[in-house]
Amino acid sequence: MKVTDNNLKIGAYVYPGWHSCPERDCHFPPGWSEWDLVLNAPSRFPDHNQPRLPVDGPYDDSVPSTAQKQVGLAGEYGVDFFVYGFFWSRGKRVFEAALDNGFLGKDGGGDFPFSLMWANRMPRGVLPVKHKPGANIDPGRLVYTDPDDFVELIRFLEERYFSRSNYLRIDDMPLFSIFDSTFFLRQLGPGLASLAIYKAKDYLIKKGYSGLHIMAINPAPAMIAEFKRSGFDSISHYVWLPDWKGEYQQDYGKLARKRSREWAGFADKSGITYFPSVSPGWDATPRAAVKGYHKQERYPWWPVVVNEDPALFSEFLGRAISYTRKFNKPQLSFIASWNEWSEGHYLEPDKRFGTAWLEAVRKEKQDAV
Repeated sequence: MKVTDNNLKIGAYVYPGWHSCPERDCHFPPGWSEWDLVLNAPSRFPDHNQPRLPVDGPYDDSVPSTAQKQVGLAGEYGVDFFVYGFFWSRGKRVFEAALDNGFLGKDGGGDFPFSLMWANRMPRGVLPVKHKPGANIDPGRLVYTDPDDFVELIRFLEERYFSRSNYLRIDDMPLFSIFDSTFFLRQLGPGLASLAIYKAKDYLIKKGYSGLHIMAINPAPAMIAEFKRSGFDSISHYVWLPDWKGEYQQDYGKLARKRSREWAGFADKSGITYFPSVSPGWDATPRAAVKGYHKQERYPWWPVVVNEDPALFSEFLGRAISYTRKFNKPQLSFIASWNEWSEGHYLEPDKRFGTAWLEAVRKEKQDAV
C-alpha cells in the first residue's frame, strides 16, 4: 500500500498477545492468555471501570476468523491500516501466530494494509506483575542488537512482509517502527545505531526499494535530537496520554488537551516529522497483583486514567487529524490501540460504550474530508 502526500490515513496498533504460546505455557496452565487477567480484573477504587469486557467476549487472535472480523470493523469505521507489534530477539519470535496464522492466514485479514512495529522488549513471563524492588523492566526482557543483527531482522522482514502488496510504504519505503527507540540508541550508541540503520536502508535499496522509513516510538526528550542524526525518518509515540510520574487518578480530558499541545514541540526539537498518536484511555491494573497495589507508584499499578469518554476521544483524534493535515506529508495519524485490553486502551466494541470508540473514528475521518 503506497501512501500519497494528500491522502489522510489512520493506523491503529495491534497487540498480538491474545492467544496461548509456548513461552507462557511454561509459567501458566496450558492455553492461558491475558484474557484471564482482563475478565477477572478487580475494581481498585470506587467507580473504577473494571473489568473492561469485549462485547462478544474473548477471542483467539491466532485464527483467521478473528482477523477477518477485525479488518471488517476497521474498514467500516475508518481505520485504514494496522500496525502489528512484532516481537523479535536475534531470531527468536513470540506471539507470531496472530500475524502469520491469523491476519495473514487464509480467510484472515486479506489485503488489508499493515505495517510492523518492532517490540524490542520481550513480553512479561509472569502475570499479574508482583511487586519487587529494583528496575521496573526486567533486564531479561531487554532486546539487544548490533548492525549485523539489525540487517538480519530487516532481511527477514523484507522476505516475509515488506514485499507484500498490502504492506504500508511511504515513497516506496516500507514503514517500520521501533517501540523502545530510546533503548535502541542507548544500547548501540550513536555510531553503531547510525551504521545499523545505514546498512538496513542500503540492503533494501539493493533489493529495489527506495529505502526504509524508520519511525522512532517513545523518544526520550533528552535524546530527541539524536534520532535524526542516527537516520530515523520520523518520530511518534505508542501511548502518549498519562503523566507517568503524576497522581494516581488522572483526568482524560485534561491529559488529551495537554498532549495535543506538545506535538509541535516534538517536531521542532527532533527536526523530523512527528506523527501524532492518540489513545482512548489507560488503565494497566489488570496486569497488576492486587496485594499492595496502593503502595506502588509504578507500572502497572499507577497511574489510572479516569473519566475517559468517546466524545472526548473524538475531539482528541480530531486535533491529531488537523495537526497532521497541516504539518505532515504524508498525512498519518495513529491510535493506540486497537486491542490493548489489559492496558485499557482499545477501539474494539466493549460492554460499556459499544461501538462508540469506532464511531468517533468514523466521525472525525468524515469531518476531515
